[in-house]
This record gives sequence, structure tokens and C-alpha cells, in this order.
Amino acid sequence: MVTEIAQIDVKPGMEKEFESGVAKAAPLFKRAKGCRSMRLMSSAERPQHYRLLVEWDTLENHTVDFRGSADFQEWRKLVAHCFAAPPVAEHMSEAVKGF
Repeated sequence: MVTEIAQIDVKPGMEKEFESGVAKAAPLFKRAKGCRSMRLMSSAERPQHYRLLVEWDTLENHTVDFRGSADFQEWRKLVAHCFAAPPVAEHMSEAVKGF
């Protein structure tokens, strides 16, 4: 399993619109091949700063299957206009489980 962690900064004043777009996009992720979960985290200190965490069965489920799908294009239509800059994504695997 891989966790996609995307850093997303949105334009000031667009936080609620962005969050609404992500909520509308949840079914797109839910039906994506290999997607186990999706959640959006917001920063307590910087309201325009978010982290999108998506768990995928494989890296290719995200980079090939989802990114190459019509659902990815729909996801971008729902939220891209809110981006202050292009998102920065990284894929992580669990190295140590604390508890």
C-alpha cells in the first residue's frame, strides 16, 4: 500500500469552496481502482494550507489508473480553480508503525 500525500495551497477566501469541491469528488476516489481511502486535512495555523491523503493499493493505481481517467479530469474541474499553486504530491510507504 502507498499513501499519496498532496500539499495543496488554495487562494485566500476559497477555503470553503475548495473543501466543498473535495467533498463532491469523494465518490470519484471511492470508485477509483485501488483506492482505499481519501481524507483532507486543513492547517490550524494557515487556513489556505491543506494535505490530501489518499491510500492506494499500488503506486500505479494513482499515477497510471487514476491520473489517466476521466474521473481525474472531473476532480481537477471541481478544485483546480481554487489552487494558489500546483499541488505537490509524494507517495509514502509505512516504514515503522508506532502503535
